[in-house]
Amino acid sequence: MPAISFQSVCKTYPPARNQPGTGLQALSSVSFDIQQGEFFGLLGPNGAGKTSLISILAGLSRASSGRVLVHGQDVLLDYANARRLLGVVPQELVFDPFFTVREALRIQSGYFGIRRNDDWIDELLASLGLADKAGANMRQLSGGMKRRVLVAQALVHRPQVIVLDEPTAGVDVELRQTLWQFIAKLNKQGSTVLLTTHYLEEAEALCSRIAMLKQGRVVALAQTSELLRAASSNVLRFKIDSELPMHLKHQARITGRIVQFPAHNAHEIEQFLAAVREAGLVAEDVEIRKADLEDVFLEVMNEKPAVVA
Repeated sequence: MPAISFQSVCKTYPPARNQPGTGLQALSSVSFDIQQGEFFGLLGPNGAGKTSLISILAGLSRASSGRVLVHGQDVLLDYANARRLLGVVPQELVFDPFFTVREALRIQSGYFGIRRNDDWIDELLASLGLADKAGANMRQLSGGMKRRVLVAQALVHRPQVIVLDEPTAGVDVELRQTLWQFIAKLNKQGSTVLLTTHYLEEAEALCSRIAMLKQGRVVALAQTSELLRAASSNVLRFKIDSELPMHLKHQARITGRIVQFPAHNAHEIEQFLAAVREAGLVAEDVEIRKADLEDVFLEVMNEKPAVVA
């Protein structure tokens, strides 16, 4: 039995009052399963439908059609049982300003009928670097600390399925390392993890299988290793101090001084470097690297299909 099963899920939002029409279709016949014990990545640009899909999974929104099951429990028909199996870390920093960290976790435990949960709460606090904040009021915490508490709240009832919606957005490196070490430990112990993130290096390092959404549709679904093998090219990477000519710029991925070109072979590499020299530019720190998940993602989003299996 899959841990999560999305079955022909569609979601259409009604049009705004002052903008009559057919409404916005956020999801269109999304179907895939996530197996028990998987560390699964759900990727896509803003507006692709990731949050809509997770909201339906968590019972915060209803699908227009289709079904979602968590360990066989329908999230609509068997909501209470499905919700007990899920621990969801939302994107937004939502917290109650009237309680300490420990009180917030005890209250969250109570929502699931769990009492005298302090041993597990202590382990969560220690594992997420919150032990010295247990008695602090939630409103006294920094943004990064609040996000750690959100993770602890999602895990306090020991869910079998952990859903992380952009859990490291805007947080420091220390939290990322602490969080991923703890989540990886839970995954090895049997927990299923569904991750959405814009940090593609995290998805590449952590996720064994990945689905990519574009305009509400699944456009790639495969093992991470298969997606990387299917990449169409290596990448020529270098730094320059001046702007590329327009005929080169549209072929490149540019981040500050760093320029990257997809290159299928040595001939293409030499052509790009020659064009840079002809433009009167000097390429520094030249290297050739294997395509990474970000390269695959950009290919897929630019309508160059990767592996769908």
